[in-house]
Amino acid sequence: MSEEHTAPQKDVDPKLLEVLVCPVTRGPLTYDRKANELVSKQARLAFPIREGVPIMLPDEARELTDAEAR
Repeated sequence: MSEEHTAPQKDVDPKLLEVLVCPVTRGPLTYDRKANELVSKQARLAFPIREGVPIMLPDEARELTDAEAR
């Protein structure tokens, strides 16, 4: 088997981004294209996006560092 498994990152549908809110705070999210995450500064969480699908589960989110939360 070859190791050519790195598929290009899929962008999230912009219309979806307009309606999504943080599942913890119900506050706004910002899209971090470089990290491929949706970020809630209020909740201090970054939700991953996998194959173009936001994973909006708090258990799957990464906690923001103090610097990221500012």
